[in-house]
Amino acid sequence: MPSNDKPVNGQETPSFCDLFDQMPPAPPVLELDGKHGTRRLARLRAAWKESWEEGGFLYQRWEEVFQARHAGWHEVANWIKAAALFGGLSLIVMMLDTAGDIAATTLNGLSAIPATNAGDDSGLWGTVDHPVRLFLADQAAHLSVAPAALYAFWQFAGVLALIGGFCKNAGARIAWALWGCASLAMIWSAAPSGGRAAATGLAALMWALASIFALRGLTLRPIVHNHPPQYQFNPALHLHATIPAPTPAGDDFGPDNIHPLQR
Repeated sequence: MPSNDKPVNGQETPSFCDLFDQMPPAPPVLELDGKHGTRRLARLRAAWKESWEEGGFLYQRWEEVFQARHAGWHEVANWIKAAALFGGLSLIVMMLDTAGDIAATTLNGLSAIPATNAGDDSGLWGTVDHPVRLFLADQAAHLSVAPAALYAFWQFAGVLALIGGFCKNAGARIAWALWGCASLAMIWSAAPSGGRAAATGLAALMWALASIFALRGLTLRPIVHNHPPQYQFNPALHLHATIPAPTPAGDDFGPDNIHPLQR
């Protein structure tokens, strides 16, 4: 009996199609009596009911699904692994496709913003923001992008780096440092020559104040972890001395080689 399922108790588990084929054939009836469809429906219902009984095809599949919740990945049935992988890959493809559409729509929206150099150059923020607008507008004239799109991207990068740095992300803190240095360079380049130093210094001070939040918890002191040693070494010196065996009392002056004088 061909089957793709694992044997149960040394016997192969019949599939639903095999159970349907093993049903006793219906007695020959005429097509005109209207009972042929009823008999096929009865056979299908009987095969369905038998497959849900203990040891049936659908019963075994349901048991595998129920046991998969508590089993490891290597113990799960192969068809469940295949379904999970297919579903996961489909979800990843859908997410990537959606993310690509969102990114394309955002970039198209930024590019569609009309070019404008307008901006309030009064006040503290205007003293810092207006030179950046002028610098980006001057550079956008040589690029195929609107100045407003460059300015929006500059703002987005600064806000994202500030939030990421506040969350103690190393990459965001590096981006925050680069964003601040680039902003100071743009302000120094586009600010009026008479107030260039004041505008750049004011921007540096504002950037330093914002860095309190972006670089919170950052320290230049080396972190030393004092952990007790896991293994203790107790040096010991072992001396092995060989003590000679004591000699007999009569052998203090060597062997007895003196014999009495005989006449």
